[in-house]
Amino acid sequence: MDQAERRQFVREHRTCVFGYARKQGPPSMSIVYYVMDGDDMLVSTMADRAKARVVARDPQVSLCVLDESWPVTYLVVYGEARVETDPDAVVDLMMKVGALMSGEKVPDAARPAVRAMAEKEQRVVVRVTPLETFETPPKHLYAGDDGSKLQHGLGATLPWR
Repeated sequence: MDQAERRQFVREHRTCVFGYARKQGPPSMSIVYYVMDGDDMLVSTMADRAKARVVARDPQVSLCVLDESWPVTYLVVYGEARVETDPDAVVDLMMKVGALMSGEKVPDAARPAVRAMAEKEQRVVVRVTPLETFETPPKHLYAGDDGSKLQHGLGATLPWR
């Protein structure tokens, strides 16, 4: 994929594996929904969850954007993250994530309930500004294919901009 195709891939999807370095032990990963805001990727989480706490210590994160259809394809986005606490931005993001999850717009009438949930759960926005991407061309085996012609190549990193 070239740079434009990578950016389009990120815009067209909605789930990713959020990866970050822990203080000790192997890196941590969790699957999250994300929403685009310009070039930035927005993730909703609770202030007390590790994703939000870690960003203050080390803003470097990886987001492995998943294609939810078969055959599975992915693209890794490396970026700098920061936590935002503006209540309106938090609720806006939660409304957008709700729409992604349900497949339909969340009614404006639900906004007060979403705001109450955001306050109760102490929700924040993790804003990730992409710096570069990594992709490996997907290789798949299909029914009747013995794999004799399957070849794997090396991946490539490209700057986001």
